[in-house]
Amino acid sequence: MSEKTNQAYPLAPANGYTRSDGESLVSEDELKRQKRMKLFMYIGIFIVFQIIVMTVFGLTVMKVKTPKVRLGEINVQSLISIPATPSFDTSFTTQIRVKNTNWGPYKFDSSTATFLYQGVAVGQVSIPKSKAGMRSTKKISVSVNLNTDALPSSSTLSNELNSGVLALTSEAKLTGKVELMLIVKKKKSANMDCSIAFDLSTKTVKSLQCK
Repeated sequence: MSEKTNQAYPLAPANGYTRSDGESLVSEDELKRQKRMKLFMYIGIFIVFQIIVMTVFGLTVMKVKTPKVRLGEINVQSLISIPATPSFDTSFTTQIRVKNTNWGPYKFDSSTATFLYQGVAVGQVSIPKSKAGMRSTKKISVSVNLNTDALPSSSTLSNELNSGVLALTSEAKLTGKVELMLIVKKKKSANMDCSIAFDLSTKTVKSLQCK
């Protein structure tokens, strides 16, 4: 009686095709290549994103703008006008407002605001050394006294006082530096140019315009 020997045979793939070692290496190389491509793509996207962020940062946060200086609301305390002389004397309170729209403080030196009638100074007020914070407005309260002591005799003033409206201008210049990120310091000068019209009959401010 002959004995039957059980032999194990390797199972063939379902598709009847056996992958060689060379083909396995090709597939692994292809996977590595795809991974490298994805890595380079992610690095490229990151670089583009950083460029966009830096550009926006440079155009907004790091861009230094010139602060603005304006007069605030004027509260008249006294206003006397004599067309016959002609002369006027007035006192009022107001605010010197320094508006800083930068992403850093604006530190400015002491200065002077001058009030003029037809280009001739009729009074001044001191602006102390101070600082306007980041994206804020510094308000400095001042008391102003104006008179015609320094004015030469003028028929124009007499006519203006008779008309019931007194027109004056106010000028000031602040010099200082805007500080960004505690590193960048940029010099900036802020100028004030305001026109004021007083109503002599009501002893109030008729209009106030600042450039």
